[in-house]
Formats: sequence, structure tokens, C-alpha cells
Amino acid sequence: MARTFSIHPDNPQNRRIDEIKLALSSGAIMLYPTDTVYAIGCDLNAKSAVERVRQIKQLANDKPLTFLCPSLSNVATYAFVSDTAYRMMKRLIPGPYTFLLPATKLVPRLVQSPKRKTTGIRVPDHTVCLSLLEALGNPIISTSAHLPPNDIDDEIVGIDSESILSRVELFDRLDNLVDIIIDTGEEPTSLVSTILDLTEEEPVITRRGLGWEAAAAWV
Repeated sequence: MARTFSIHPDNPQNRRIDEIKLALSSGAIMLYPTDTVYAIGCDLNAKSAVERVRQIKQLANDKPLTFLCPSLSNVATYAFVSDTAYRMMKRLIPGPYTFLLPATKLVPRLVQSPKRKTTGIRVPDHTVCLSLLEALGNPIISTSAHLPPNDIDDEIVGIDSESILSRVELFDRLDNLVDIIIDTGEEPTSLVSTILDLTEEEPVITRRGLGWEAAAAWV
């Protein structure tokens, strides 16, 4: 059974953030809200936890995992960012955008795309996420908590709003699969991030999600 932490969405309690940080550092997996959908996450560098996340989502090792960073400067530690990509990202983050970028050696192979050597990175506009990132000091895995009944990859095609569970239903469904549940009182949504492929010279929007119109102005 997971331990539930009630966290204020705008003013996260430092003591609870520190408790979650210690658990993540020890390999815990959490269910937590972001500025898009609820996500399942862990410390990027906790290999056993990343493997558990893949098992929960039934993701093969060739499916890359997105992770959260606290700032653009931190993104540059884990990905190669061209001048064009930098200018676009500076305008769009923090926000509901996933950027596909060439990965540096600091990105674990278990997380990146093995064929393209790319990774998906977000800088969320969410106070609790940013507080956790600052406390942990490492990026946090962020894969949708939506568990489809088949092998459809909801990270790519989006999430059907009719299949979204309520907060209580989601917590109950994942209670035995994760170690920590963060409850900010926010209800789950189907509002996925916009995905931008910045691996080539010309940026490409590969999924229209929240804020895609603002991104389109730069593509």
C-alpha cells in the first residue's frame, strides 16, 4: 500500500517534500500531478525504480521515457541543445511541452531511445514538481499514469478523455503499484503535453497538446 502525502499545490510543505525526496533517492516510485496529466515517476538515476516504472506501464525497453528538469540550463546537462532549439525552448518553458533532443551520456540508456539516442525532456509549470526537482537534485521520470487496457502507447497518441479516472479512482487503482501518492487535490485531466522534435535543424510538432498554438508560431 502506498503512502499518501497531502501537499498544498501552491505552497508545498518543506518537511513533506524532504520526506518524498529521501524516498525517491532510495528508489521509490510515486504517483504525482503535473501541469498536464498525473504521472508515474522516480529518480532518473534509480535504475531499479525506472525498471519498475516500465513494468507498471508495460513499456518495452525501446520505448523512451520522458523526464522533468527544473530549468533550461539543467536541460542542457542532459541533452544537446542547438541555438534554434534554445531560442524556442526559452520562449516556451516552463510549460506543457515535451522536447525530443539528442541525449548526452548522463541520460541512462534505459530511459533514452536506443536507436536514435534521443530523450524527451520537460520543464513543468507546476509548483510541486519544481519543489521536488529542486529538493532531489536529479531529473524525475514522467510517464502518464493512464494505464490503457491494451498495448496502445498513450504517450504518443494522447489520452482519451472518456477513459480518465477521478482522483480517488486513480489513487485506488495505483495504490498497490507505487510507493508514494502525492495528493494536491487536483483532479486528473486528459490535457497532454505538446511534443516537439528538436533533433533536426527544423523543429517539428509531433503531437498537438496543451499550448500547441504557441509552439506552432515557432515551427
